[in-house]
Amino acid sequence: MKVVILCGGLGTRLREETEFRPKPMVPIGERPILWHIMKIYAHYGHKEFVLCLGYKGDIIKEYFRNYHWNTSDVTLRLGRTPKIVYHSQHDEEDWVVTLLDTGQNTQTGGRLRRALPFIQDDTFLFTYGDGLTNSDINQSIQFHRQHGAIATVTAVKPSGRFGELALDGQTITAFREKPEEETAYISGGFFVFNQAIGNYLESDDCILERKPLEQLALAGQLKAYCHPGFWQCMDTWREQELLNKMWNSGHAPWKVW
Repeated sequence: MKVVILCGGLGTRLREETEFRPKPMVPIGERPILWHIMKIYAHYGHKEFVLCLGYKGDIIKEYFRNYHWNTSDVTLRLGRTPKIVYHSQHDEEDWVVTLLDTGQNTQTGGRLRRALPFIQDDTFLFTYGDGLTNSDINQSIQFHRQHGAIATVTAVKPSGRFGELALDGQTITAFREKPEEETAYISGGFFVFNQAIGNYLESDDCILERKPLEQLALAGQLKAYCHPGFWQCMDTWREQELLNKMWNSGHAPWKVW
């Protein structure tokens, strides 16, 4: 199943890092947070990725173009018939990565809209390039297939400046992007979508978290897969430091691989 990851935003709250690179390339340990996100999906067998690029997208392209070179021991033969011998293997050799330029100023729904022609399957996975979790991706897919609605979002329980979910059992009845009070569940940003999501994405200016998700919620087409375990986004320098401390301690909850 293909995985669409948004990688094109400006990341203004993390300006210390994103002035020089796109937010998904900000490191956790020695690897960008984007790599950690992709490793989570790959652990559950989902190794075909569509990366929606925008701001400083060339840095992400360079990272993957030189991935084998930068992660391997190599021997070079110089001269008129040069040769490169790679001595190392890595778990990412069976990944398929589509690097899609979705524009500098395109909104989140518009980026997803541009990615849809690269997805043949009716059902696909979607997330942002700045959040980590130990949620079971395959269980969320199974849950999505059982209820038959257009969209499923993994609902999590941190403190609340994120998209608030009003729940009636497992059906989301309202989606509010910026709640003023803390709430039991928020959007964790890990989605399962059917292709019908495209009917709700009108243009490049479409913001996924507003009209599309609000309309889906009102229609009973947005379900919540509730995850009581770990979830953390990387929106600020302090959150980046927290994730790095977890990784460097050897006890990173999202390291399921």
